[in-house]
Amino acid sequence: MQIGLIIYGSLETLTGGFFYDRMLVEGLRRQGDEVEVISLPWRSYGRYLGDNFSRNLFQHLRDGAFDVLLQDELNHPSLFWLNQRLRGTVDYPIVTIVHLLHCCEPRPVWQNWLSRWVERRYICSVDGAIWNSQATRRATEPLTDQGAQGIVAYPGRDHLTPAISRKEVFERAMQPGPLRVLFVGNLSPVKGLHTLVEALSRLPRDFWHLTVVGSLAIAPRYVRYVQRQIARYSLSNNIELLGILTNAQVAIHMEWAQLLVVPSFYEGFGIVYIEGMGFGLPVIASTAGGAGEIVEPGKDGFLVAPGDASSLSKYLSDLIQDRDKLACMGIAAMKRYANHPTWSETTEKIRQFLLEMIG
Repeated sequence: MQIGLIIYGSLETLTGGFFYDRMLVEGLRRQGDEVEVISLPWRSYGRYLGDNFSRNLFQHLRDGAFDVLLQDELNHPSLFWLNQRLRGTVDYPIVTIVHLLHCCEPRPVWQNWLSRWVERRYICSVDGAIWNSQATRRATEPLTDQGAQGIVAYPGRDHLTPAISRKEVFERAMQPGPLRVLFVGNLSPVKGLHTLVEALSRLPRDFWHLTVVGSLAIAPRYVRYVQRQIARYSLSNNIELLGILTNAQVAIHMEWAQLLVVPSFYEGFGIVYIEGMGFGLPVIASTAGGAGEIVEPGKDGFLVAPGDASSLSKYLSDLIQDRDKLACMGIAAMKRYANHPTWSETTEKIRQFLLEMIG
């Protein structure tokens, strides 16, 4: 297949959505498909709207020798009307990859009203959709009267390839000392690190230690807020902010940790959850978004409402005191991981869908 893919910036951008796109491109190329990545520059939301009037972009897409054109839904403001202009001028289908709707993210109501208006018109301008979770699919359905044609293709599980046995998971959980809590995610308000810090501040200092892995540069003002929060509660000896690490370093921390906690305000899916489960880590995640398709509360983790520090603190306290429960949940997490699709399986599912769209 000759495939085009429209994104903003680079596939190397450190977010779950770009990671999904990158793994998909690599998988398709291994299958012998040719993928042209069409990168649009990062700008403000208002300036993205101007891309719909770009003669160069329109001509590039009109004249492209594509069998199918993929578009990351993040690019919706640049494409909602341009796709309509392409109608009747191209023979290939247009398929969107939906990781997280812009209008589902926490922001002022008027901004999400505008996002919803634009996203509705964008979703109606494509021929099919690839969703990263059932939750993302359900969030998309109200934006179209007829329901978009498409598939749910979960992110794969096997990027970090854990090498840890059930016996080692059990023994790790039973080790004495503070509960070793791990947070993995770029430090931005939506990831909910401040909720985790608040929850931990309510527990005795000797009972826990938190390691935070993720970019400190994406939202500097939020990072400063978290740093002030840590200082206010006198938690600097309990919390490490490590910044961005390599995959090998992340794997080392997942092998060392006893619990993964990322209480996001919304996750379209949450790749880090399934990756952590591969290392036998019980997961505490959010009720908002797709985490409920990964975590079975009380079995391999817990779900908390966005911003609910009280419930989060209670779950942390329970696992600190009950290491048998922590161990059993870790083993259950490994079983959940083993039943999740690989990246190869996810790529093949998407590839078959694209071939059907072309046919």
